[in-house]
Amino acid sequence: MKEVLYETTDAVATITLNRPDKLNALTEVMENELCEAMSIADRDEAVRCIILTGAGRGFCAGADISRLNSLSGKNLKEVDPEEIKQQIVPPRPKEGVREDFQRCWSYFPAISKPIIAAINGPTVGLGFILTLYCDVRIASDQARFSTAFAKRGLIAEHGIAWMLPRLIGISNTLDLLYSARTISAEDALRMNLVSQVVPQDLLMEKTVDYARMLSTQVSPRSLKEMKREVYNGLFQSLNEAIDDADDDMVRSFASDDFKEGVAHFIEKRPPRFTGR
Repeated sequence: MKEVLYETTDAVATITLNRPDKLNALTEVMENELCEAMSIADRDEAVRCIILTGAGRGFCAGADISRLNSLSGKNLKEVDPEEIKQQIVPPRPKEGVREDFQRCWSYFPAISKPIIAAINGPTVGLGFILTLYCDVRIASDQARFSTAFAKRGLIAEHGIAWMLPRLIGISNTLDLLYSARTISAEDALRMNLVSQVVPQDLLMEKTVDYARMLSTQVSPRSLKEMKREVYNGLFQSLNEAIDDADDDMVRSFASDDFKEGVAHFIEKRPPRFTGR
């Protein structure tokens, strides 16, 4: 059975973590399949938006416990640290992308299309980290969140100490990391961890509606450039961000999507953006 499902409808690719009996706990197979699915969606010109969700009643319960149990049974003081690091699945190298966005899970910002997390249930540990690297997070009212790491004797993994404070602030970040407590979808909304909370039975409908809006009503070229600008901007001074935006603006004036953006507004008709 495939551990990650992939389907496309109306320019929207839906990627589903598919180990529902294990609350979609991550295995190495799943990590590889997820990386490949993201790459396929990124390369497919017909795809304009990506939804990431989980099968069954959970989004992702973190790393499969058998992997953690295997590690805990080893005398890691006698193991080369590089051997452990090699078990972390990296994406394929991508030319012209910051090294920061070419690591395990931090490669999501390098995907050129919006990634929306449809968080349908428990979201723990590595599963929690997966959602942080998505561009937008929509949670069902049944979603639950926990960092979990402190309860496993672990640390703030895969750049969560860098990303999470940028989303919810330092105090909230340290609270969730220190306590490893479970918070509700409403708690997550108050912290700005998610953009909205919807009833469980409407989660996919609302998420797909949002994805289709992005796929039909705005320029895919604009989305691609804005995503790159925002994530690169996390490493820039204001002056550097303005300089890059000025260069990007000049290029946008020469694009087909700019011409179409003006034309459909003047002609009062739906847009026909091509992404060029």
